[in-house]
Amino acid sequence: MCRPSCLLWEASLDAIVFGATGFVGRSLVAELLRRGQRVAAAVRNDTLTPWLTAQGVGTDRLAVVTADITRPLAGLPEARVVYNSAARYAFGLGVDEARAVNVTGALNVLDWAATLPEPRRLVHISGYRVSAAEVGPDPAASGAYEASKREADLAVRARARELGVPLNIANPSTVIGPGQYVGLATLVRQLWHGRLPALPGGPDTFLPVVTVGHLARFLAELPHAPTGEHHWVLDDATPPLPELIGTVADHLGVRAPRRTIPVGLVRRLPRALTGADPETLHFLSTDRYPTASADAFAAGVGLEQPPVADALRAWADDLVAAGFGAGSPWSAAYGFRAVAGSRTWVTGDRHRPEHVLLHGLPMNADLWAPLAAHLPGPVLAPDLPGLGRSSPTDRPTHAWLAELLDEVRTRPTLVAHSLACGPALRLAVERPERVGELVLVSPAFLQPPSPRLVRSRLAAVRLRGMSAARLADTLGLPAGPAVASAAADLRRPGVARRVVAALRAAHGRRAEFRALLDRVAVPVRIVVGAADPLVVPVEHEVLEVAGAGHYPQLTHPAEVAGLVTRAPSGSP
Repeated sequence: MCRPSCLLWEASLDAIVFGATGFVGRSLVAELLRRGQRVAAAVRNDTLTPWLTAQGVGTDRLAVVTADITRPLAGLPEARVVYNSAARYAFGLGVDEARAVNVTGALNVLDWAATLPEPRRLVHISGYRVSAAEVGPDPAASGAYEASKREADLAVRARARELGVPLNIANPSTVIGPGQYVGLATLVRQLWHGRLPALPGGPDTFLPVVTVGHLARFLAELPHAPTGEHHWVLDDATPPLPELIGTVADHLGVRAPRRTIPVGLVRRLPRALTGADPETLHFLSTDRYPTASADAFAAGVGLEQPPVADALRAWADDLVAAGFGAGSPWSAAYGFRAVAGSRTWVTGDRHRPEHVLLHGLPMNADLWAPLAAHLPGPVLAPDLPGLGRSSPTDRPTHAWLAELLDEVRTRPTLVAHSLACGPALRLAVERPERVGELVLVSPAFLQPPSPRLVRSRLAAVRLRGMSAARLADTLGLPAGPAVASAAADLRRPGVARRVVAALRAAHGRRAEFRALLDRVAVPVRIVVGAADPLVVPVEHEVLEVAGAGHYPQLTHPAEVAGLVTRAPSGSP
């Protein structure tokens, strides 16, 4: 297979990348294409092209070719530079499974590169714990993955000398960035879900990181380095692991573990208790690495790593947005922001939204993804404080909302759902100059009181224990990403309890919110599902969505978008 055209093969390509669908490989291909190079991507299945398109990277200089590096290679396009970023990166692998790609595959790539006409260059991507005799763990103590990478590193060096193939090796540390869900990401996931009571290692444990963007730029430049060099590519300014996790915890608005447990003790404890894969423990050490050559080379070609704390925060946002690999972000803009004492999760345009969307319970801002796809212009959709992915605040929700809108330069339509309608009304009454129009979707204070689940003493326990399928069934919704995202958040410490508390508090304020509806000065419209009508009469415009229940924006997004954006009743 070759795309877009085998005419690219008529002359030698600039580069061919093996493992081009992997986390590092795809970023390298993107970097090379952005530089105007002609690139072949050697893959087993083409998931690369749609990923590149989503990143806004043109593919007119890309040829996609099928290759299985576990077998001898032939019939591939010639290239001046051969990159091997292919690796089976996982823990718990069998020896044969790990060696098939990491050892046999690496040697097959090298053997094929040796058949190319000169000038040629092989860039092999190894690892910071497995390369060279002076650094790295005892291979007898490592798992199949690490042992295979170490074996490959030595074997590739020896075979390259034997065949006279010009070789450079890059030894990256833990690579972070959008799409990286293994390794250090496991600790961040445990931290986020409140399942990291203590850190393995000690106060000086060093787990260095490097961003995938910096690594891709470094690799793109590496063929210009003298042959035979190998470089440890990592940020030596990475703080010790406890400080690193503390930085991430502070950004996420969660509590960092205060204790550390020696790695030797963790190895002796049951995995079911520690949650730690024994193979990952080999990466937790106080070792430092010889980064001088990589730093000098990077400086010489004008490369500079981003501040490590900023990189960690951005990666934490990426992990949360993607549910640690369980989903994908529905907006290109997302992240945590400090709002009224809350580490608030915000999706969308924080400065010039046309619509601000406030979710009801027990959902989060992902509830609005289907509707946002039908709305014109940018939207802003936060998670309410203490709910979804946002940390709590001691200030009222309407005060939190007012501070959130302080950064907004437009006068947006404020769209609130269910229990969020009360704070939205309060904001519209007290700060009418901030709101262009108010749309209340299924306002809970005008509908039947909360279900029995909320009045139960075990309500929070039941909510926290619900699977996505059970939650969807309870809410009368089809299973989907929004419900799965909400179910995941409900399992985080305190979220289910705060959901139930918010429901109970709102139930006691129904009369207060009804009175606010008579005081609001901005245009108001109410949207409800036909199967979930109002039980309290109002004088404002009420629009029904046929066939919908309490979540019409999720089940009938196009219809709700039409009602949200239609001209107010009586307007010319």
